[in-house]
Amino acid sequence: MGDFVLSFLNKEGVATQYIPRKPGARTGAVVLGIEPPDKFPLVFYRDNAADIQLTIDDVLAAPLADTRVFEFAGTNLSKEPVRSATLFAAEIARQASATIVLDLDFRLDQWHDPRAFGAAIRSALRGVDLIIGTEDEIKAALLSDPSQVQVAHSQMSDAHVPGDSAPAIAALLAYGPQVLIEKRGPLGARVHLASGEQHDVPGFTVPVYNVVGAGDAFAAGCLYGYIRGWDWPKAVRLGNACGAIVVTRHGCASAMAYEAEALQFIAAHGGF
Repeated sequence: MGDFVLSFLNKEGVATQYIPRKPGARTGAVVLGIEPPDKFPLVFYRDNAADIQLTIDDVLAAPLADTRVFEFAGTNLSKEPVRSATLFAAEIARQASATIVLDLDFRLDQWHDPRAFGAAIRSALRGVDLIIGTEDEIKAALLSDPSQVQVAHSQMSDAHVPGDSAPAIAALLAYGPQVLIEKRGPLGARVHLASGEQHDVPGFTVPVYNVVGAGDAFAAGCLYGYIRGWDWPKAVRLGNACGAIVVTRHGCASAMAYEAEALQFIAAHGGF
């Protein structure tokens, strides 16, 4: 599986020379079930996962001082040694004036206690500039009662947390991040600035054939726009388009759009 992933990345022109191999560990995988019209049960294969074995030495071997944006996910904080390695990497990148991005990425079955997710997230927030998450992930970051987490159809990546997300958003921004992007499904996304300013960015109406990869595609589109110097509504509109394209296909990384296709999709759906 590791050979397959590296081959795919190399064909796409992604630099892979700093990706370490972890002998004796396994590349994580996911099995997706498609049960039309709205059930997509997932089974994660994360036993002895290679990414959990990333260490501080791996961080020191990477050119983090040269990066403009450093993104990490909440799952990176679920276990050691990758938890310490991730926090250390974010620290180095921040010292180099990089923008630090946290994708909340709440995967219930990756945590021994759902409350540990919030504790880990909050401990990292003072070094984060931008948060990306769904309404439920945002609420999970402040969760105090684990019985409130609801999971349907074995969708561990789509755990539901009841309540209003507004108080949680205010609480998370109070830790120091300047921007929080709230993913709202069919409604698109809402940008929350620490100043109190908000921007609603509409989504796209498309048929849904698969949900895996939509969040990663969304983040990729947003960060692409950010690096290009776009304002947040325009960058998030691209993120919405990238996510919408993925859900219309049976695939994940291989189903994600290239720049030209995403821009054409937006143009065909009312533009920016």
